[in-house]
Amino acid sequence: MDKTYNSKQHEDKIYSLWESSDSFKPNLKAKGKPFTIILPPPNANAPLHYGHAMYSIEDVLVRYHRMAGDPTLWLPGADHAGFETQVVYEKHLSKEGKSRFDFDQITLFKNIWKFVESNRGTMENQLRKLGFSLDWSRLKFTLDEDIVKTVHKTFKRLFDDGLVFRNDRLVNYCTKHGTAFSDLEVNHIEKTDKLYFIKFPLKQDPGKSITIATVRPETIPGDVAIAVNPTDKKYKTLIGKTAINPLNKREMLIIADSYVEKEFGTGALKITPAHDENDFNLSKKHNLPLIQVIGFDGKMTKESGKYEGLKVVAARENVLQDLKQMGLFEKEVDYTHSVGTCYKCGNNLEPLPLPQWYIKMDGLAKDAIDVVKKGDIKILPKRFEKTYFHWLSNIRDWNISRQIVWGIQIPAYKCDKCSEWTITQGAVPKTCSSCKHTKLTQDTDTFDTWFSSGQWPFATLNYPEGKDYKTFYPTSVMETGYDILFFWVARMIMLGLYSTGKVPFKTVYLHGMIRDSKGQKMSKSKGNVVNPLDVAEKFGTDALRMSLIAGSGAGNDQNYSEAKVIGYRNFTNKIWNIGRYIQFVFEDTKNISFDKPKNLGKEDEKLLEKLDVLIKSVTTNLNKFRLNSALESIYEFAWHEFADKYIEGTKDRAKEKDKAVLYTLRYTYLIILKLLHPFAPFVTEAIWQQTPDLKEKNLITASWPKA
Repeated sequence: MDKTYNSKQHEDKIYSLWESSDSFKPNLKAKGKPFTIILPPPNANAPLHYGHAMYSIEDVLVRYHRMAGDPTLWLPGADHAGFETQVVYEKHLSKEGKSRFDFDQITLFKNIWKFVESNRGTMENQLRKLGFSLDWSRLKFTLDEDIVKTVHKTFKRLFDDGLVFRNDRLVNYCTKHGTAFSDLEVNHIEKTDKLYFIKFPLKQDPGKSITIATVRPETIPGDVAIAVNPTDKKYKTLIGKTAINPLNKREMLIIADSYVEKEFGTGALKITPAHDENDFNLSKKHNLPLIQVIGFDGKMTKESGKYEGLKVVAARENVLQDLKQMGLFEKEVDYTHSVGTCYKCGNNLEPLPLPQWYIKMDGLAKDAIDVVKKGDIKILPKRFEKTYFHWLSNIRDWNISRQIVWGIQIPAYKCDKCSEWTITQGAVPKTCSSCKHTKLTQDTDTFDTWFSSGQWPFATLNYPEGKDYKTFYPTSVMETGYDILFFWVARMIMLGLYSTGKVPFKTVYLHGMIRDSKGQKMSKSKGNVVNPLDVAEKFGTDALRMSLIAGSGAGNDQNYSEAKVIGYRNFTNKIWNIGRYIQFVFEDTKNISFDKPKNLGKEDEKLLEKLDVLIKSVTTNLNKFRLNSALESIYEFAWHEFADKYIEGTKDRAKEKDKAVLYTLRYTYLIILKLLHPFAPFVTEAIWQQTPDLKEKNLITASWPKA
């Protein structure tokens, strides 16, 4: 063995050895219970970030179960990441002086496909660099033909069962990126704006008016009514009368509804059904018209009159100026409220009327709640069950339509004659399912990425007839960040139960977020992003992996600490140096038996007893997902019990080639290598490959030790 462990000399060679020997493929002849993890697919459009290094948790579990004799599958994949990828590609186009509007839908899709394909290989090789023992022969992509077919089939079945419907509702729309979002994807930011008090003249008494308070005066051209609380005494005589819209002279009925809060503003609300969700709901209740004055391009429409073509902010300024000239502007005050913003660009989202495809969630959510309450799925840490139940108990119908090109186009075809929709499993229908007309037009929208990835566990295993599905489903563990418990995990549970009748996984392990050294979220804009590949290159992959697992349990955030990485780099060196010492001790020993001697010294027996305790402890902790405790106990035993105490205390006996010491040194060290291997696969394998006379040639496929 070399004097020092140099990770750069070993890691690529070792990974190639594993991959070329098919060590990552499940051993279907193994006698244990199948163990499966489906890798949460990283975005295909970009390199890995530090959070992806948390896949180390999955690799520890997979390597442990593989060694324990379980048929083990860790299936890799990549996510097309619809909206995310299209945004990245649009930035790429802007650097070339182009935009998405320069291409038709088909051409733009093909161009993004080429762009993604050029990046996918980088991401996949980074997964290899981090030592992840994925079965690359089963690599899947969310736009693979078989995945798309499964997604189409699920959509068709949901539609046939009455769980998918199309409705014209207000959506959360980003006018910059040109697409709607589901409620979960909206960033609600607290902002301080102005609350404007505006007078609306009364038709029956032109000299008088009713004052409303609004943060959005630019939408006044779309106002169709004024609402007051029926118990508000100051407005009792005005209910049923008519106000005049000051900007277009539209007559507006003053209606009563208990929804109105008497304490907000003046207690009188202007109703703009096309641009406020609560107003939209009131319009349905009171049969009010819907007038859209803000377009999908973020500019005022012709319905806004003289303000047509202005952007929202400019329109607001012009409206206020006109109202002041009319003498109808009363005052303005600061107003702090929650504003829905785009999580990508930060712009305010516009509530806009748009027909979309929705999934009814009540029944699906109830089933997803039940399986967790019954214990069919366990969420770790358990504290996240409360937030899971709360979200599913208050869930709303899911908007799965996206106005983007990059994704799976919705297999819905509108009849040019009767306007009814025909839903297929992907094939283009020849006739309308309603009137048999032969001319139909496919919806240009694509599925929300979370809808397609919500089917990932069973779709990747070739449901329903695939051998992998029959062998490895339900999967064992879904390990991911707690931040996507609702975005992804809950939806996988709902769609998995609906499609297969089985839970998609038995355990949900949620890890915390990785923040910078000061506890701040890593972001490119802050310039505090840490590249995991740079850390692995500098300190070794094993050090990186162990630093993420040690000292942090499930669901807990942790700060990046270079000192911690260095500490585990030192540990890998310690393990290496112990191996060099043992190799030195065994020099000049020929034909020595590696069998256990009949007579062991007290210190030998004491160490082996502690080793048995260690084996049981590590095994128990891994079975209970206490990975940090397992690693820390190995660290403590290897460095202190073995190196500091036993090795130091038996050096004289080792010089004399005491058979009991030689046996205890070798046996204990090989067990340590096995226990440590899931956490630090490279250094342990490098040592294993240089250890003579081993029956198990590759550590990755060696058996798990038993006490």
